[in-house]
Formats: sequence, C-alpha cells, structure tokens
Amino acid sequence: MEARAAAKYVLISPRKARLAAQLIQGKPVSEALATLKYTPKKGAAMIWKVLNSAIANAIDVEGSGKLDPDTLFVKSASIDPGPMMPRWRPRAFGRASRIRKRLSHIRIVVTTETPRALEGTRKVRKIAKAHATKKKGKK
Repeated sequence: MEARAAAKYVLISPRKARLAAQLIQGKPVSEALATLKYTPKKGAAMIWKVLNSAIANAIDVEGSGKLDPDTLFVKSASIDPGPMMPRWRPRAFGRASRIRKRLSHIRIVVTTETPRALEGTRKVRKIAKAHATKKKGKK
C-alpha cells in the first residue's frame, strides 16, 4: 500500500533541499522523522512537514486508523525544480543583473513494503517481529 504527499512552489533551491531528502530515502518513517528533526538545514523542516502529511495520507487510505505508522518506509523523496522568480539587482555603471529565486516541488511516497536495500537487516527484522506480535495479540 502506497501513499503520497506533495508540497509545490516551496521557496528553496532544489539543490539545497535534495541534501535533506537523500538522508531519508529507504528508511523507516520513525527514523526518517528523527533524522529530519535534527538536521540543521532549511529544507529538512519543509520535508518533515510533507513526510508527516504522507503518513497521515497512508493512515487515511487504509481506513479506520488500523495502520501502524511504524510499519511504513519512505519509498522515495524527490525534489523537482519549480519555476524561477526573476529579481533584479543594481550593479555598477547603471546596469542590472538578474537574481533567480528558485522554487521546488517536494514529493514523498511512503509504503508498507520493505525496500530491497533494507531486506534482511536487523532493524527491519525487529520491526517485522514487533508488528507480528501486535497482530497475534489482537486476535
């Protein structure tokens, strides 16, 4: 099961935002949120909001709040360039130079399936074991 969230026309350069997005790809959601919370980049705060929205969308799509957020993984976090806002700056000899204010589109996809890069790791086995014991306890 997949869920998506996007933020468009965010005032940050895509190059700067990708630095924070690369930190969370393929990680469990709880670890990704912790990583973003303590990353001292402007883009990390914006990506954190979009990731929370994707988690809420996943819970809503599943229905009746049955989905445990600890079972979600970040499938992809992409930062695409948006339009540029041209600004002008005065220069010497009566000239003007162009300043480009770059905008970004942030898109995040979360899924319940384990990414191939993490299959067989200790952390994933621990999460799967905890999830299995929760299911047994509910029956």
